[in-house]
Amino acid sequence: MVNRTLRAAAAVVTGLALLAVPSAAQAANGTVGVRETVCADSLFVRTEPLGAWMGTLYAGQTFQVKGPKQGGYVYGFAYGHVNRNGWVQDGWFC
Repeated sequence: MVNRTLRAAAAVVTGLALLAVPSAAQAANGTVGVRETVCADSLFVRTEPLGAWMGTLYAGQTFQVKGPKQGGYVYGFAYGHVNRNGWVQDGWFC
């Protein structure tokens, strides 16, 4: 009886913890013309899709989506300390 109660309590706690963590399912693709907020913990800004790293955006920072979209990446302006145009992986905006 005690083991069953402990297992049920652990399941409830685990379920609540999973609800509190943002997931990729909650993130969205960027919309051209919109200044999007980064939902990922960190998002690399690159010189081209799969290109060289030139900075990192963090959760809560913003990215102005200019387009085009190419191979799962989107071009735009990374605000914050990056403060330049580049490419980021699409699908990590709130």
